[in-house]
Amino acid sequence: MSDPFHSFHLDNKVAIITGASSGIGAQTAKLFSSVGATVIAAARRLDRLEKLAEEVPNVIPIQCDVTSDEDCEKLVQSTIEQCNRVDILINNAGISDPIAALDEELSEFRRVIQIDLISCFYLSQLCARSMKEQQTGGAIVNVASVHGFVGSAPNNQPGYSAAKGGLVNLTRELALEWARYNIRVNAIAPGYVATELTDDMIAGESGRKWIERNTPMRRPGNVEELNGAMLLLSSDAGSYITGETIAVDGGWLAR
Repeated sequence: MSDPFHSFHLDNKVAIITGASSGIGAQTAKLFSSVGATVIAAARRLDRLEKLAEEVPNVIPIQCDVTSDEDCEKLVQSTIEQCNRVDILINNAGISDPIAALDEELSEFRRVIQIDLISCFYLSQLCARSMKEQQTGGAIVNVASVHGFVGSAPNNQPGYSAAKGGLVNLTRELALEWARYNIRVNAIAPGYVATELTDDMIAGESGRKWIERNTPMRRPGNVEELNGAMLLLSSDAGSYITGETIAVDGGWLAR
């Protein structure tokens, strides 16, 4: 019998992961390395990326601020120069804006949209051009959120919710446009998972109780619990899946 897990392997694949200095990005880098991929770990904090590369094999750190078009271009170009190709893009870099909409500065709203949505489009476009030229296709996975489907108030995040809603539909649009090139575009929508974005909320008694009360599984998630969906959408195991967003949320959206 052939190996039933073979299609989940990423041998000889090259994956770019943004926001790889912590949380979901760092965990995904470890995951992909463990199944054979060469990982381009990108983030602003180069020291953290270098530490990750020391601890995890086949990780190449590249400093990148996704708000900079030039940095995004250099990231993809450097990947191609070093590895000759790009097979997988994980758009994970993101920030939140924990403030009520009436009080938020327009400049901050724009900054969140730039990081959480516009950079995802630009990096997807850059990688898709290379994937098309390679004629071998590829996989793009956007890290969205349950708040791409439902509002977040009273945990106010107007820019974040707007960006993640846009990212979910951008995922569908790019999937439709690029399916002919065998480029699959999907997303995952985490619920409240323990990362730098949520640590303060989870650590606080009222925040944690709110999460537990509103999550059917009655707890926040761990970054490792995103592994299954992330690997499915990035590997040949998901070769007939495109335009989808998989919620990994403890039942949040099922309410």
